[in-house]
Amino acid sequence: MYYRSSNIVARIFERQICTPAPGTSVHHARRFYENLVPNYTVYEVECPDHSFRKFTDDGQYLISFSRNHQQLIVYRPRWLSFSCKDEDCDKHDLPSKSKRFESFFTQLYCVPLASSNELICKDFFLYMESNRFGLFATSTAQIHDAPAVGGAVQGVPSIEKITFHLLRLEDGFILDEKVFCNDFVNLTYNMGVFLYDDLLAIVSLRYQTIHILQIRDSGNLVDVRAIGEYCREDDELFLNSNSQVMALSDKNKQHQLPGHHIENHMHQSQPNLGNSFLSGIKQRLLSFIFQGLWNEERDDSLRVQGLRKKFYFHFQDYVDLIIWKVQFLDRQHLLIKFGSVDGGPQVSRNADHHPAFVAVYNMDTTEIISFYQNSADELYLLFEHFCDHFHATSRNSMYMNFISSHSNNIHALEQLRSIKDKASNSSQFVKKMLASLPISCQSQSPSPYFDQSLFRFDDKLISATDRHRQSTDHPIKFILRRHPYSLKFKIKPGPEAGSMDGRAKKISSFLFHPILPLALSVQQTMFLQASVVNIHFRR
Repeated sequence: MYYRSSNIVARIFERQICTPAPGTSVHHARRFYENLVPNYTVYEVECPDHSFRKFTDDGQYLISFSRNHQQLIVYRPRWLSFSCKDEDCDKHDLPSKSKRFESFFTQLYCVPLASSNELICKDFFLYMESNRFGLFATSTAQIHDAPAVGGAVQGVPSIEKITFHLLRLEDGFILDEKVFCNDFVNLTYNMGVFLYDDLLAIVSLRYQTIHILQIRDSGNLVDVRAIGEYCREDDELFLNSNSQVMALSDKNKQHQLPGHHIENHMHQSQPNLGNSFLSGIKQRLLSFIFQGLWNEERDDSLRVQGLRKKFYFHFQDYVDLIIWKVQFLDRQHLLIKFGSVDGGPQVSRNADHHPAFVAVYNMDTTEIISFYQNSADELYLLFEHFCDHFHATSRNSMYMNFISSHSNNIHALEQLRSIKDKASNSSQFVKKMLASLPISCQSQSPSPYFDQSLFRFDDKLISATDRHRQSTDHPIKFILRRHPYSLKFKIKPGPEAGSMDGRAKKISSFLFHPILPLALSVQQTMFLQASVVNIHFRR
C-alpha cells in the first residue's frame, strides 16, 4: 500500500521498481497529472485583442484570429521563466513581466487569410497532426432567402463564396485552396467538415453533395469523389449516354408522326430529361428501406400491406429527407444524418425534437448498410457500448485516444445511466443522446484534466467538448477521483475580484493544453467589450 501513495516522490520510486500491467503503461503514467496541476492563475493578462481558437492536438501551436476576422495569428507555447535571488522563491509574487501574454507564448507569424468581403470562420479549424497542416475557412455573408436554383434545396441559406485554406503551420505558407460558390457548408464547430487521416468530407447542404477530398503529403487538396446526385464515378456518364439514346429514339419516332404532333410532343418530353431520377444517394436509401420491409414478411399479402403502411405511406417523407451531417467511421464507411428541411442546417437546442435518421454508407460498394431513426433503442445501445467507435480519430493522433467516454470510463457510464434513470421520457432521452451523431470532428480536448478517471468536475460548467459556455463567477473545481478525494485546483474564468456588472450576460471558453499543466480561460460579454483572459499554470 505504501507504493500506492499519491505523493509524487513515491510514485517516481514505484515507476522505477514496478512494471505496469500490459497495455496500461500510458494510463499509469497519466496518474502523474494528479500531482502536476495548474495551481496558479495570472488574472486579466495583458494580451492582444484576438479571438483564441484552440491548441493543436499535439500542443505545438495556439491558433487565434484577429478581431476583424481577417488575419490568422499562430503562437508557440513556452514556459514562463524568471530568476529569483532569495532562498524561498515561492513566497514571492511573480515579476510584472509574467503577467504578459508574451511571457507564455511566442508569436510565429500573422497571415492575412480573408479578402475585403470575406471573414474567417472563427469556429472552424482542423489539424492534420501527421503533416502539421491546418485547415481554415473564410466566407462571405449568408443570404437567408436565396432562391433555390440549379437543384438547390429550398430553405437552405446560400453563401456566395466559401474558401478552404490548407496551411503549413510551421511557417504559415498557404499550400492549397478549395472554393465553393453559391453553396452552404455548416462550419460552426466543424459540423460540416470531417477529417480522417488524409481524407476530408465536406457536406454541401445546399446541393446535397458529400465532397470527398484527399490531402496529399505535398499539401494538395485533390478531389476523390462526390456523393449525392451520383454515387459511382461513372454514373453521370452512364445516365448522360442513356438520355442521349432515349432522345435519339424519340427523335426517330417523331419523324414517323404527323407534322402537327411534333412540336407538342417535343414540348412535353424535353423538361423530363433532367428530372427523371431521384439523386443516387436517395435511390440507395429508398432501396434499402424497401428491401428491409420486403424481407420482414414472407407472406405476399402481408408483405404488400406492410409496404403500404410503412413505405408507400411515408414515401414522400423519405424523398424529402436531406443530408444534415456526415462523419467517417473508417476509410470506407460514412455515418450520414438525414433530416427534414424544417430542422434547418443551423445548430439548435431543439434539434433532437425534429425527425431525423442515421445511415451507414459504404463508399466502395455505394450501398446503405444500416438505417435507424434517431429514437431507435438499438442505435442507442450501440452508442452507449461502443461510443469510441463513433469518435473516428486519425491513426497518427495518439493524444485523442484517451478522451473519456461512457464506453471506456466507468464514471462517465455511471453519469450517463444516472441521467437515463432520471429521464421522465425514455424516447426523448434517446433522441437527446443521439442528437450528437454524427460526432463533430476534433470537437474534444485531449487534456488529461478532463480524464474522468483522474478528476471529477461539473460538466455543465466545463468539459472536454469544444463549446462556449455560460460564465459563472464561482471557481470551477477539479476534485480527485481517488483517495483522498481532495480539491486539486480551480479554474475561475472571469476577473479575480469578480465582475462589477452582474446583469451583463457573459460566456466563457476554456483552452487546455493537451500535455502541459497550462490552460487559458476567456470570458467575454455580448457587447463587444475586450475579453478577460486568464492563464492557469503550474508555478
